[in-house]
Amino acid sequence: MKNIDMSLRLVWLLCVPTLMSLVGVSTVRGAETDSQRTPNFVVFLVDDLGYMDVGANNPDCFYETPHINRLAESGMRFTDGYAANPVCSPTRYSLMTGKYPTRVDATNFFSGKRGGKFNPAPLNDNMPLDEITIAQALKGQGYATFFAGKWHLGESEEYYPQNRGFDVNIGGYSRGGPYSGKRYFAPFENPQMKEESPAGDHLPDRLARDTASFIQTNQDKPFLAYLSFYSVHTPLMGRPDLVEKYKKKASAISGQEFGDEEQVFGNKPRKVRTLQKHAVYAAMVEAMDQAVGKVLQQLEDSGVADNTVVIFTSDNGGLSTSEGSPTSNMPLRGGKGWVYEGGIRVPWIVRFPGITKAGSESAEPICSIDLFPTLAASAGVNVQHEIDGIDIRPALQGNSLDRETLYWHYPHYSNQGGIPGGAIREGDFKLIERYEDGRVHLYNLATDIGETNDLASSMPERVDQMRSRLHRWYQTVDAKFLQEKNGQRPWTPKN
Repeated sequence: MKNIDMSLRLVWLLCVPTLMSLVGVSTVRGAETDSQRTPNFVVFLVDDLGYMDVGANNPDCFYETPHINRLAESGMRFTDGYAANPVCSPTRYSLMTGKYPTRVDATNFFSGKRGGKFNPAPLNDNMPLDEITIAQALKGQGYATFFAGKWHLGESEEYYPQNRGFDVNIGGYSRGGPYSGKRYFAPFENPQMKEESPAGDHLPDRLARDTASFIQTNQDKPFLAYLSFYSVHTPLMGRPDLVEKYKKKASAISGQEFGDEEQVFGNKPRKVRTLQKHAVYAAMVEAMDQAVGKVLQQLEDSGVADNTVVIFTSDNGGLSTSEGSPTSNMPLRGGKGWVYEGGIRVPWIVRFPGITKAGSESAEPICSIDLFPTLAASAGVNVQHEIDGIDIRPALQGNSLDRETLYWHYPHYSNQGGIPGGAIREGDFKLIERYEDGRVHLYNLATDIGETNDLASSMPERVDQMRSRLHRWYQTVDAKFLQEKNGQRPWTPKN
């Protein structure tokens, strides 16, 4: 597959049509044996987990994540891995489809329509039914498919995982958090959990047990197990034993916990957490890590670890500026709901037996749009429809990717105070464009990961070049922007 400039064209993969062309993919089967079949896939998607929230990325991390750290030690850690959007549903769409969510106006969490100085852009809050998901693509290749946890990609059952290519759905429906029953503790009262847990059961462990059971049952056939944690999203609730552990640990930490951050709506000053020491959040992170460990252990117990690709990532950056502000993304700026690095740079760890080198790392920029094409290519699925992501296996082998740019588009006022804006990353440079007034900022991420030194005035030619490229991309994906409010019109890009 040839990777091409995403600002001008899309990835277009062609193959000889087969009967599967009616659903947009075809399959290729070689003379494989039981010991040489296509790989299994386990995807861990954590909700609201920041880049600095795991020990593999942050040696000084307050939260203990030994299982995730060991996964990184056995595979490849990406230092420049991104989510396609600073909030959840759009990134989840991109993971499922390989496309930028702007293409279908899925540009905010479903259904987030907060206004500010201006009205937000139009929002499509259902993943269109004609989209081909990675589960559908793999199912057509003979894979058993499983989903557990948070879905948040549609308002009614026709949009739920069991109708989007997954054989099994445990807990995935319209809600963006565990808001029913006793929330993170049973009874869960989740309409997509047909069997209720015993009282007091902990949600991340329940989802891990179901995932492990699926792996054990399907160990003799290729499978996709997609564990999409509700953790570590609010409500902030932890296991009492772990909360007590971290309260003791936090008591030994001193220092300034919060700093100032800009404010784009409301009258109260906005603060950003600058120090990790939130005991309840820490308990949630460790419980999630333990659940990851349970699934990884099942791969070993079932004898399939050597033929299973494991991917670990998050849907957006850590929650640092609202709703309890439980984590710090420092030195990254901002957090969930912001197009600064704290909102879009997320953990990415991949273990691909036979391809990744244990303990390796890559600085190649990758994004959630890349999951679909990477898994599809690895399984021998030839994609016959347009997507935006690329197959990242060259990077997994330690090589560079033929990618010049990544883009973000967030024409909304986030619950976390983030600015409506867009961004483009080109090499080490990142340009941010504000949608209220059209101002731009330019940062060199190689020397200024905290995005504090704005280079826009000193590098006008680079600003013009990157901004032109971003605007061409807006046209390619039919981007929508802020809307008029009370007779005031916001900035819009010139064609």
